[in-house]
Amino acid sequence: MAALLLLPACLLLGCRREGAAHRRLIAIIVPSQDNPFFQAEAVAAAARARALGYDVRIDVHNDDAYEQDNLIDVAIASNASALILDNAGTDASISAVRRAAKAGIACFLIDREIHASGIAKAQIIADNAGGAELLGKRFAETLGGKGNYAELLGRESDTNAQIRTKGFHAELDRHPQLVLVAAQSANWSQAEAFQRTETILQAHGDLNGIIAGNDTMALGALSAVKNARNRTVTIVGFDGSPDALAAIRAGTLDATILQPAVKIAGMAVDEANRYLKTGTTGLPERQPVPCELVTKENVGEFGNFERVKPEKARE
Repeated sequence: MAALLLLPACLLLGCRREGAAHRRLIAIIVPSQDNPFFQAEAVAAAARARALGYDVRIDVHNDDAYEQDNLIDVAIASNASALILDNAGTDASISAVRRAAKAGIACFLIDREIHASGIAKAQIIADNAGGAELLGKRFAETLGGKGNYAELLGRESDTNAQIRTKGFHAELDRHPQLVLVAAQSANWSQAEAFQRTETILQAHGDLNGIIAGNDTMALGALSAVKNARNRTVTIVGFDGSPDALAAIRAGTLDATILQPAVKIAGMAVDEANRYLKTGTTGLPERQPVPCELVTKENVGEFGNFERVKPEKARE
């Protein structure tokens, strides 16, 4: 409520100042800057926007739709030209994005889509389904198509968590000798993943593998397995975080899927700039960006949520 009291009278009347001189701010709103993935996309978007001559404002909604609503109001009051948004919920964010669009802000969604078309100028998202299938295939191959495994799921309300588990099982369920003995949500949290894994290990002494919905949970599982001692458990994650890449180099994490956060953020800003200058992005609204499988064989090609070396030719 306090944020609303700071809004100018112009906003309350539903009006906006127009003119190029007042349309040089790009607002960037992400779920968190503590999470390395969200921080990477915010930093990349801000750097690209500044390079193109825009002022930048970065805010965090903490996956709270109400807080996101207030930040959208702030962006409107600030006369932002464009909004780069990693939203607080596929359905819960539709009204907020619509309100920003009606106020004249060109909206560009990254990472998470909304279940509505024609409101945002672009929805640039990682192909979570394709990436999850890649990871499921790798996990099954590493386990030799058999054995007992557990799954650590992300926050149940997060669409990406649902997409990833569906993608995993599109591959894993092809192998009847791969047996899912436990599936629990750890809410994207490393601490919760550690606790869940400890419990799973105690209940299943013959566990062969753990597939996690993100790297943070995979690293929590890895810590629990290390604590258990004398346990060999194949663990894979999803996101391509720097800590996950380091664990792959060390041989303790088998694989991850890199979501190209830096690329996606840069694409959103470039398209925003193009739209503001020409009135069109020239591209479809929904733009899935492929994810990449990272293993010990190719980990040197990747950095902080981006490919840092050209892809090697493969037979």
